[in-house]
Amino acid sequence: MHKKRPASFYWLAIFFGLFVLFLYGPISAIVILSFQGPNGGLTFPMNGFSIHWFFALFGEQLVGDFETSFLRSLQLGLIVMALTVVISLVTGLAFRKKFFGSNLLFYTTVASLIVPSILVSLGIGLIFNIMGWEVSWTTSGLGAHLTWTLPFGFLIMIAVFNRFDKSYEEAARDLGASNWQTIRHVVLPIIGPSLIGVALFGFTLSYDEFARTLMTSGVKNTLPLEIFGMTTNVTTPTLYALGTLTTFFSLFMILTAMGVLFYLRRRQESHGSDAGKGV
Repeated sequence: MHKKRPASFYWLAIFFGLFVLFLYGPISAIVILSFQGPNGGLTFPMNGFSIHWFFALFGEQLVGDFETSFLRSLQLGLIVMALTVVISLVTGLAFRKKFFGSNLLFYTTVASLIVPSILVSLGIGLIFNIMGWEVSWTTSGLGAHLTWTLPFGFLIMIAVFNRFDKSYEEAARDLGASNWQTIRHVVLPIIGPSLIGVALFGFTLSYDEFARTLMTSGVKNTLPLEIFGMTTNVTTPTLYALGTLTTFFSLFMILTAMGVLFYLRRRQESHGSDAGKGV
C-alpha cells in the first residue's frame, strides 16, 4: 500500500509550480510573441504566426545593432571566462596555505560582491576619466566584469580545495612526479568539473551583465546595453525575437557545459575501470 503523503507535500508542490510559472512565464510569453505575423504587434492576441521577425532582426534595423553587440558580448564573455578560470585556479592553489595578508586579501575579494554594481561601474569609469585613459569594453569593461566573476570563481575553488584529498598529490610525488606534473596529471583531472563550473559562471555572469557595463563600455554597447536601448525605441516584435535567440543561446551554453562535464566524468570512470583491470 502507498503511504499517504502529508499536506505539506502538496503545499510545497503548489509553491514550486507557482515559482516555476513566475520564473518562466515572462520568458515563454516573449518566445510566443516573437512568432507574430508580419503585421503583429507587441501584445496579445497574436496576428498570425511566422518567423518574419527573426529575419527582420538580421536585416537592416532603424535602431539597434544586434549582430555587432552580440559578437562584442561573446568576445568579452570568453575573455572573462578564460581569465576567471586561470586566476581562480591560481588563487585557489595559493590559499591552500596561510600566508601574510591572506585574510585581508580574502575579505577584500569577497567584498566586491557586496558593493552595488552601479557604484563599481561608476568608480571604474571615473578613474579612467581622471587618468585620461579611454573607456572601452576591452579595458575598463573587462576590469569591471572581473570584479563580478572573480569572487564567485575564487569562492568555488576555495570550497573545492578544502575538500581535496592531498594524499593523491603525496602519492604522485612519491612516484617521482614534479610539482607541475602533479598539478597537470593529478590535480587538474580531479577538479576539472569544478573548473567547468567556474568557466560557466564566468561566461554567463559577463554575458548578461548590465550595471557594471553601463559606465565602462565606452561608446560601443554590449548586448545587454543594446537590448536596454532597444526597449525605448523598438515598436515591433524584433525585440522579442532577439530575446528568444539570446535565451536559447544561453541554454545552449549551459547544455554544452553539462555535456563537457558528462564527458569528463565518463572518461574518469573509464580510466578508473581500466586501472582496476590492470591491477
